[in-house]
Amino acid sequence: MRGRSDSPFPITMSSENEAVKTICPYCGVGCGLKLEEGEEPGSVNFQPWFDAPVNQGALCIKGSSAVQHVDHEDRLTEPLVREGEEFREATWEEALDRVVSELLRIREDHGPQATGFFASSQVMNEENYLMQKLARRYGNNNVDNCTRLCHASTVAALRESLGAGAMTNSMQDLKESADAYWIQGANPAEQHVIAHSKYFKQAAQDGATVIQVDPHENKTTKSADVHLKVKPGTDIPLLNVVLKTILDEGLYDEEFIADRTKGFESLETELANFDVEEAAETAGVDVEEIREAARAFAEADNGAIFTGMGMSQKTCGTDNVQNLINLALVTGNLGRPGTGVNPLRGQNNVQGTCDVGALPNVLPGYLEVTDDEARENVEDVWGFEIPDEPGLTSLEVTSAAGEDIHGLYVMGENPVMSEPNSSEVEQHLQELEFLVVQDIFMTDTAELADVVLPATSWVERGGTVTNTDRRVQRMRAATDVPGNTRHDFDILTEIGTRMFGEGFDFDGPEAVFEEIREVTPIYRGITYDRIGDEGLQWPCESTDDEGTQYLHKDEFPTPDGLGKIRGVSHQLPDETEDDEYPLVLTTGRIEEHYNTGEMTRRSENLTRKTPNNFIDIHPDDAAEKGIEDGDMVTLRTRRGAVQVSANVTDATKRGVVWTTPHFDESPTNQVTNDAVDPRAKIPEFKVAAANISVDVTPGAEAD
Repeated sequence: MRGRSDSPFPITMSSENEAVKTICPYCGVGCGLKLEEGEEPGSVNFQPWFDAPVNQGALCIKGSSAVQHVDHEDRLTEPLVREGEEFREATWEEALDRVVSELLRIREDHGPQATGFFASSQVMNEENYLMQKLARRYGNNNVDNCTRLCHASTVAALRESLGAGAMTNSMQDLKESADAYWIQGANPAEQHVIAHSKYFKQAAQDGATVIQVDPHENKTTKSADVHLKVKPGTDIPLLNVVLKTILDEGLYDEEFIADRTKGFESLETELANFDVEEAAETAGVDVEEIREAARAFAEADNGAIFTGMGMSQKTCGTDNVQNLINLALVTGNLGRPGTGVNPLRGQNNVQGTCDVGALPNVLPGYLEVTDDEARENVEDVWGFEIPDEPGLTSLEVTSAAGEDIHGLYVMGENPVMSEPNSSEVEQHLQELEFLVVQDIFMTDTAELADVVLPATSWVERGGTVTNTDRRVQRMRAATDVPGNTRHDFDILTEIGTRMFGEGFDFDGPEAVFEEIREVTPIYRGITYDRIGDEGLQWPCESTDDEGTQYLHKDEFPTPDGLGKIRGVSHQLPDETEDDEYPLVLTTGRIEEHYNTGEMTRRSENLTRKTPNNFIDIHPDDAAEKGIEDGDMVTLRTRRGAVQVSANVTDATKRGVVWTTPHFDESPTNQVTNDAVDPRAKIPEFKVAAANISVDVTPGAEAD
């Protein structure tokens, strides 16, 4: 593939020359590929890495197009500072002086709690570690990352009930040993394409039973033996029908429950007077179909559960995931190959970003900031006191902007597009005294900044990332930095050193990783040399440890070593349908695009495949509203309206409309709901009361 001929950073397809082995920048599967510097100055050549440990050379459409945005003419190449309503180019000296002086001024004027720090799943473990360390040296725990928007509730439930907030098993053992897959709120065929094609689909073809629970038909449905088309917001009643069936028919693992769990009685109490027929009606699924799915899963020798944002992005997200944990525990499907509760992480390094402590309530290795002993152990390495109270989440930071929060440092995130009710987010950020954004493109959030720092892309820097099944891998630079950009690592160490003098003067990413090992028990046995080309899966607690393919073999890392069963009951979404808003809006990603589209929508291949946003509407709903396929329609919720092209299809459930968050000219998150799960503080992207109508010229194409 070749980039634009007038591009300052051309991209070409590589021959079979020696090349740098690195990792795809998109989803959490962790596919390997090769890059090398080309003959033209600044060019990068791409070729498959056939013995890559995860994908063996296979790439999805995003992965095979992953270099196309790197040479885009929109790349930021110079620091920018705001003067009035405009930006002007600045030297790094001026830009960094302004960042440091403003952050220190806000600390002096308003105290250390007045600034927020956003880490990023698009950068390396080492850089995220530096960002969270900078926040804590500044004097607060107001550091967060995009997991708040995707899997915060999953992590919360897994840590509480199983002791570790990560995928319990590995793609390889799930392929080789699982007899049944329960996939709820996830669409791996489009969002984790190589995991699906190389592992899960292969297992299905070898005889594994696949049960999918999703309100929307998608490419994963093609591999499913059973598709339960649940109404958004009713996952708990559906799963309680499943659990009630298993208990009533004696399909639970009595020995496993007795030896390795606690809390079974709470589930029995929850389901004692449970009305199965009413629950199935609430979920919009035939009760016998649910019972048959329950039997298929419970009777399998090894059953694996997969979960995604369709479960986590709800005001009851933590309880949703807890009910999946209940299903795994009562059927004894944990602690061996082909089982477990397996969240499919959506970004290249969202797992690692959390592992290294870029969260407001935990330090590296998921050590609680409220734990005196854990905090003191980290303080001994860092040489300064760490605040002992959890900080604000990313949504709490943006909500408090202009009031309790006066400064914000954003690295590789775009909250103006990614957070729900985003028009209000934009208004809040405009009230900040100081905003610095560090990115590779001028995002919607960067447009509001006082200083914009141009960072390098994934092909130009190195470090480590951690994929969805806990595999720590190396990313490696293939070319020099373009223009006057700098690595996130260099920017953060410079700012930290200028602000605090000590603690940030690292020679390079490997030196940072060595400190990560020192403060993070689950990474202690991992070194750059040991990672090599294969990677290592945490926990890996000593250099004699070969890593861990699946968790919880003998016990759970909970205080008593037991897994926690906790019965949960149905909770209505924050919004339900009414006369003014009679439809349910839900959202999801598509195969061709990614997050807020900053990278994928600058790819010629991906934009050609899907150039514009669309909204799926059931034929019956479309007929009632006079909507024809291809019409431009207005999607309304209580937070505003966006225009989008109608796709009339029975892939979506009647009464449910489905769209994507990738397109800034049709910014869906302006209308999504910012109500949050009370424990995990994750917003309810997946359910909002909505209406849809034809308000503009029928058949008009999106701009």
